[in-house]
Amino acid sequence: MKIFRYLAFLVTVFFLSQASDAEDRQPNVIFVLTDDLGYSDIGCYGAKKVKTPNMDRLAAEGLRFTHFHTAASICSPSRAAFLTGAYPQRAGLYMGINPKRTAHWYLGLNPDEVTIAEQFKSKGYETCMVGKWHLGTEPEFSMLKQGFDQYFGMPCNFDHDPRFLDGETVTFEKTPLDQLTELYTDRVTKFIREQGEKPFFLYYAHNYPHTPYKAGEKFRGSSKDGVRGDIMQEMDWGIGEMMKVLEETGVAENTLVVFTSDNGPTKNEYALPYRGTKYVTLEGGHRVPFILHWPAKIKEAHVIDTPIQAMDLFPTLSEVIGAPMPESRVYDGVSLLPLLNGETLARASEEPFFYYNCENFQAVRMGDWKLHLPRSAEQLPFWEKNKAFLKLTSPVLFDLKTDPSESNDVANENPEMVSKLKALADETRGELGEYSQRGSGQRPTGSAIADAPIIPTAKDWGTVDPDMAKRISDERQKRYPDMKFGKKAKRPKKKK
Repeated sequence: MKIFRYLAFLVTVFFLSQASDAEDRQPNVIFVLTDDLGYSDIGCYGAKKVKTPNMDRLAAEGLRFTHFHTAASICSPSRAAFLTGAYPQRAGLYMGINPKRTAHWYLGLNPDEVTIAEQFKSKGYETCMVGKWHLGTEPEFSMLKQGFDQYFGMPCNFDHDPRFLDGETVTFEKTPLDQLTELYTDRVTKFIREQGEKPFFLYYAHNYPHTPYKAGEKFRGSSKDGVRGDIMQEMDWGIGEMMKVLEETGVAENTLVVFTSDNGPTKNEYALPYRGTKYVTLEGGHRVPFILHWPAKIKEAHVIDTPIQAMDLFPTLSEVIGAPMPESRVYDGVSLLPLLNGETLARASEEPFFYYNCENFQAVRMGDWKLHLPRSAEQLPFWEKNKAFLKLTSPVLFDLKTDPSESNDVANENPEMVSKLKALADETRGELGEYSQRGSGQRPTGSAIADAPIIPTAKDWGTVDPDMAKRISDERQKRYPDMKFGKKAKRPKKKK
């Protein structure tokens, strides 16, 4: 009898030690960033034409946020904010990077910026990126120099550069779009399996539902929303496969999965009930799904209405892994971990949020109040699709609590709030800049050419000194002697 009691004691000690080890082990983190996925694009946020059971499961077992804002309504600056914890204007990357454009083929995320991947590296994590980078295509701006040990994917928009890379090796000159989700799913699951008990950070930045897209054979015609719906359901399948592997390898409990989108969709039907789309600073361009799934820490699912933003990811994940925030730089987010315990954020509920479109400061929100500011055609980036506020002579004010579609101007009834938000806007311009105006708080944009000007959009290229323009052109030709340049830069066809 004593032997059996002793054996039972040993078994108990063993399992308690295993549990303790699991609690002490650093958590794995997977950051899933979709591209152009809108607020009402998945089931748990109201989608009717597609089925997304695996994405919905993340919300059903975790925290689903209803008030999450990206830092920009286009890809590159939005991604910069996620990875650096700063407004894109502060981090110096507020333009849409396109290697075909003369104006900024040589620009990218400054190598001096500290990325969240570098935070993970500082704590001994294996880091991997799968998917779209879009933060500069020159070697100086490679994700492999910004904290990632591995890379796999199509780093640009297909129309910008269709090549597919494994590390620095081109595996497809033209990415097979109908195989994209399958390729990504295979690499994501392979990476997870290879890690064993070593903690890992996986940045899974899928290129879909950004156009162009093609569904895999098994998913063609599977949805009620055409090809876009089909690729959405295929993406959901991929998330399901990822979650299965986490369970099979025994690390699901201690893996934090973050799911969101870089900005709103190109069609408003996927952003409802909000007005606007990608490219604009209406809510539909900035408000997207945001889900946290972490079984070890989130024991009960909740829907959270607290306003949060893209810049909160950096301090949140830094706190998760115990990495101190880098000194000598300003951050614009706060850790979300208090919300996991039912506590309040360090950020005041009335702290403002600023909406920029490239260099142009267009709106400011405080609580439920949102003020859209007058702007001129000169200030607008070329991608600005909504001219609703172009002819404003004075600001317009909306109460988002009662008017989420930003349709009823209440500026005349609330002059004090208008004055308060205008004053905030003036102060912010001095710090984060305005069209053709640098701000005191802006860090340098990364440039592959020393002393080259920062020209966010092609329409302003004519302001560049001719000698400098020639120097930039000569450098481009030197780097890519076989490429043809012009309005549509083309790579030479590969010889058979």
